[in-house]
Amino acid sequence: MLGANDGIVSTSSLIVGVAAAHAAHANIVLTGLAGLVAGAMSMATGEYVSVHSQADTENAALAQERRELETDYAGERHELTEIYVRRGLERDLAGKVAEQLMTHDALGSHARDELGLTSTFKPRPLQAALTSAGSFALGALMPLLIAALSPQPNLIAATMAVSLGALLGLGAVAAKIGGANPLVGALRVTFWSALAMLVTAAVGALIGYHL
Repeated sequence: MLGANDGIVSTSSLIVGVAAAHAAHANIVLTGLAGLVAGAMSMATGEYVSVHSQADTENAALAQERRELETDYAGERHELTEIYVRRGLERDLAGKVAEQLMTHDALGSHARDELGLTSTFKPRPLQAALTSAGSFALGALMPLLIAALSPQPNLIAATMAVSLGALLGLGAVAAKIGGANPLVGALRVTFWSALAMLVTAAVGALIGYHL
């Protein structure tokens, strides 16, 4: 949802800014399309690098844990026991649990309970990159279509109106999912998005005036 918001805000602001500079309709649409592709690729690249770095960090931590299990198995079992004691188990029971879990899967037990790593939340760089790019492109597609279909005199107003309406709805949904006030969340994202579009339009108009 955040990626879609970014796609709407950045692409609509770009379109509005170029339109305010009195560019030709075809150039406005071309600029919006370029913004969609560039933004999606930027999101994908950033997400891939970020998640891959996280995966590298986790792999390094697992490698270190594997070495510690090979060199100090008893110490690692004591460490796992202490973790379970802090979680509320009696020491004898915690020791038995640690021993049985380590017999079954020593590295997996330490990865889960000491490092907080599970296969469910394993970093997937390619999946994250595709998801981020797809959500951005989906959001950016809406203002791009509005710009392509609107007559040039109405292009700025139509793009801003539709984009802000969509952002209002997405902001409310995101706030509701997060347990926050939907109205506050919707108004916040709409206000700042409108400000971004207005500033970009002002810059575009200023540049267009001097060209």
